Amino acid sequence: MLLAIVVSLLAGGIIGFVALRRLQRSTPPTPSPVRAEETDDVGSVLRIAADELELGVVVADSSGSMIYRNRAAMAMNGTHVGIIVEDYIEQALHAARNGERIDDLIELHGPPRVALQLVAEPVPGGFAVATVEDVNERTRVNMMRTDFVANISHELKTPVGAIAVLGEALIGEKDPVVIDRVAGRMVSEARRGVDAIDNLLELSRIESGPLLEEVVELDAVVAAAIARGRVIGEPKGVTVASLDGRPEVMLRADSRQLVAALGNLVENAVKYSDADGAVQVRTRIDDRVIELMVADHGIGIPARDLERIFERFYRVDRARSRTTGGTGLGLSIVRHVASNHGGEVQVSSQEGEGSTFVLRLPISLVVDAPVDDVGPVDAHEPPTPSIREHHQ
Repeated sequence: MLLAIVVSLLAGGIIGFVALRRLQRSTPPTPSPVRAEETDDVGSVLRIAADELELGVVVADSSGSMIYRNRAAMAMNGTHVGIIVEDYIEQALHAARNGERIDDLIELHGPPRVALQLVAEPVPGGFAVATVEDVNERTRVNMMRTDFVANISHELKTPVGAIAVLGEALIGEKDPVVIDRVAGRMVSEARRGVDAIDNLLELSRIESGPLLEEVVELDAVVAAAIARGRVIGEPKGVTVASLDGRPEVMLRADSRQLVAALGNLVENAVKYSDADGAVQVRTRIDDRVIELMVADHGIGIPARDLERIFERFYRVDRARSRTTGGTGLGLSIVRHVASNHGGEVQVSSQEGEGSTFVLRLPISLVVDAPVDDVGPVDAHEPPTPSIREHHQ
């Protein structure tokens, strides 16, 4: 609203200047306390100010001719989007000259997808002003917010609903065996709800950015992640091992975030490996990047889902997710950890043959520091969301 008011004032000033110049050309000069050079200065300032706006400003006179465009509006001329939007602007200005106020969202499905907010208002003297604002980011955020509310509502509704049903089943029950079984299910569902909340809090903390104030030993991060994988791998007979000697490298990083990300990769490689399978962890360092690779020979990921597995709550096989647990936030967390450290996470996979996840960090994180200065890395920190709960 404030932005629209500012734009209207600027446009009003421009229109006033244009109208004054036309009046000066069409009528004999009359005495005025305002000098012409002062008017020119005001018009120049207003035009400069309008050019600095990120949204386009278009002004039409009473005949419908477009007499002014600021820099942002001019930048659309000749573009595919500009050609399409031009018709919308002309229609909006025509309606505004007739006294209407237009406020429309223009969505072009592309590619690329474009969302523009078009506002047109009448101005005294038969003039009209239109503004065009790129609202792609705002639209994207609103969609993410809507999806987030829908997904987390589902994640919490399921365990809460199950607890309610199980609680009703206990009413009047006398059999100790049934009571124990139902109570165990209630505890399991309650933990599922708590895990969802904990994972959201963890994601919120990670999204706030890293605390790159620690000197972390890379070997300790890898060892902690492997230790976490071995805890859940032993009952299945899955082995977790490093394929190479890990160099003594120190990183300026957030140790908790790195252990959470790499630990998730290892734990989920174990979860989706066959019994008596193997999970391999490898470290590779060159003059540009540090690569932490986790490979398994499990069920793999369908090619059609590889581009979406980093989305929050996305799952390929929801039925399998119910048996393995999780909230569908794992890969989103790993992606944020990588981004916080200036890196990225990549994946390659084939169904039935396994997957390889690679956490890539910039070599600029490496620092020279004695081991005594290295912060502790806890291999038994609270669990974080599973990676493949996102897509299995």
